[in-house]
Amino acid sequence: MFAIRRVRDHLDRHHAEPITLSRLAVMAGMSRFHLVRAFRAAYGQTPISYLSQRRIARAQDLLRYANLSVTEVCMIVGYTSLGSFSSRFSELVGESPAAYQRRWADQAHLIPGCHLFMRGVIPQSGRSAGGPDGPSVGA
Repeated sequence: MFAIRRVRDHLDRHHAEPITLSRLAVMAGMSRFHLVRAFRAAYGQTPISYLSQRRIARAQDLLRYANLSVTEVCMIVGYTSLGSFSSRFSELVGESPAAYQRRWADQAHLIPGCHLFMRGVIPQSGRSAGGPDGPSVGA
């Protein structure tokens, strides 16, 4: 159980980075298939689903309070495809990211994106779409 908790904590801390199931399995010391089964038994969903929900929750925060475009938010939270991000966002939230952002635009005092970058709230990283372990999860 400790290994599964370590994987979940890693997903929480590094959700915006490229993450592969292979790398998570190595971290847990088990096969990818066993990791998926054990994670689902512990948390009721696969690591990929958990990561996706974590990224979408972060995207909701940014769309509500930051003056960033949907594309910028997509990339910041770890997606490399705007289409995949929009589809998953709509599936989990019930509306498109743009509609969600418009709905909140009148209610919030938006923080300029440049302030978030300068303060380190949003990392300025040149992420790639994968690595030696294959494509990123949720890309």
